[in-house]
Amino acid sequence: MNPQPVTLTGPFVRLEPLTLDHVPELARVGCDPSIWQWVPTPVPDADAMRAWAALALADQARGLALPFVIVDAISGEVIGSTRYGNIDRANRRVEIGWTWLAVSHQRSAANTNAKRLLLGHAFDDLGAMRVELKTDALNDKSRNAIARIGATQEGIFRKHLITASGRVRDTVYFSIIDSEWPAVRCKLDARLARAADAASPPAAIAPASTL
Repeated sequence: MNPQPVTLTGPFVRLEPLTLDHVPELARVGCDPSIWQWVPTPVPDADAMRAWAALALADQARGLALPFVIVDAISGEVIGSTRYGNIDRANRRVEIGWTWLAVSHQRSAANTNAKRLLLGHAFDDLGAMRVELKTDALNDKSRNAIARIGATQEGIFRKHLITASGRVRDTVYFSIIDSEWPAVRCKLDARLARAADAASPPAAIAPASTL
């Protein structure tokens, strides 16, 4: 398992390797405080976004992460970011996380499509044996979303992190393993198909012919 920068394309989003050139676009859509409510270190402005991206790229250089920007497949606009992290090549294990979306694309198919692309690349292309996901124990929205895709909750790391606000965070860990991936893939593909059907304009009704 050797993750390398790659572009992954789906019906709703495209995942492109993160670069510092993306920072202005990320800052334009990503400094809303609501996006960072459950993130230990928030990103309130453009300077913080540049530092955030630089840290992600430093982890990539160390072989620990592979960060992406999320691009709207229709408009071509950058709408967020996600990444592989805690890459463990020897044990064929990787984490998917550090994901955020612009407010305009929350509650859309963008996150589902991004997860489908990352999981598919991890299991089908890279040969991952295990994919991990985690979230704040208080973030019910994220916990429910991870469970809905078919991930198994494994446990809660109590007093796991101290956030920037000083709050002590408990972290919930989930995983998907390779034997579970076919069922998870079917579930995600069905959700994306329903979203595509909902997004398609209704077929035009031909006018009745007159004789």
